[in-house]
Amino acid sequence: MAVLLIAEVVNGELSVDATAKALTAATQMGDVTVLCAGSGCSGAAAEAAKLAGVSKVLCASDDAYGHDLAEPMADLILSLAGDYSHICAPSTAASKNILPRVAASLDVMIVSEVIEVVDADSFVRPIYAGNALQTVKSADATKVMTIRTATFDAAEMGGSASVEEIAAVANPGLSEWVEDKVATSDRPELTSAGIVVSGGRGVGSEEDFKLIEGLADKLGAAVGASRAAVDSGYAPNDWQVGQTGKVVAPDLYVAIGISGAIQHLAGMKDSKVIVAINKDEEAPIFQVADFGLVADLFDAVPELVEKLG
Repeated sequence: MAVLLIAEVVNGELSVDATAKALTAATQMGDVTVLCAGSGCSGAAAEAAKLAGVSKVLCASDDAYGHDLAEPMADLILSLAGDYSHICAPSTAASKNILPRVAASLDVMIVSEVIEVVDADSFVRPIYAGNALQTVKSADATKVMTIRTATFDAAEMGGSASVEEIAAVANPGLSEWVEDKVATSDRPELTSAGIVVSGGRGVGSEEDFKLIEGLADKLGAAVGASRAAVDSGYAPNDWQVGQTGKVVAPDLYVAIGISGAIQHLAGMKDSKVIVAINKDEEAPIFQVADFGLVADLFDAVPELVEKLG
């Protein structure tokens, strides 16, 4: 079996965490070739070649691939697809846009959010907001899938794969990049952070959400939010954790003022240790928490920050 893994390349740099975790899944399906595509991505390709388990790296350095546009990226992948039995990528905003187009063009199904590889044809994925797991067996000649990286350990460095420059394919010109509006932060990236502190509707306001941010900064953590908090305007959309937000699996997840709706649990229930602070002792979040504190967050959080020094 030959596997083509689409690396996550952002601004010409390899997203090592996402790519290395997807690689762990990919190596269970066969011999892995990594595709790095983007403007000036030779550095990303060299970094990908150092990942253990990579047989070869393909580098397509072209401005057309620099902004994750589905149309040119899909055409590039399709030009290579005939050599591979599996095409996969870490489950990110980019891959969720690109790979369905690839699958449709190949007239195969896409298997999304794979959390376990049973064998080369069978995969496990969550359904019903993570309340059930579905085992999918594909008879398609080419399997196209996205990998939920939160459930896989990152592949180690130490590889020495060869890097091959490949030519770009003709740009179909169906879409064009206009501009990126990207929020910058000194905090860790939410999906790869070791500690995440999240706030919910119980925080009460955007101003009071600074309590959550203050605790996160003390812990060196990323900041998350429930959909209720985001919909209420307390936190930006890119902080949302849950079924319709980001899926995280940090070593420590602190849920503050979050009741624990199933849609939120779907995005964080795989965290190693879950700590919940909520004044409602009947809140569903306590059913999944390893440690729970029934208290008013406006008393508990400032005290916790103070004790952390």
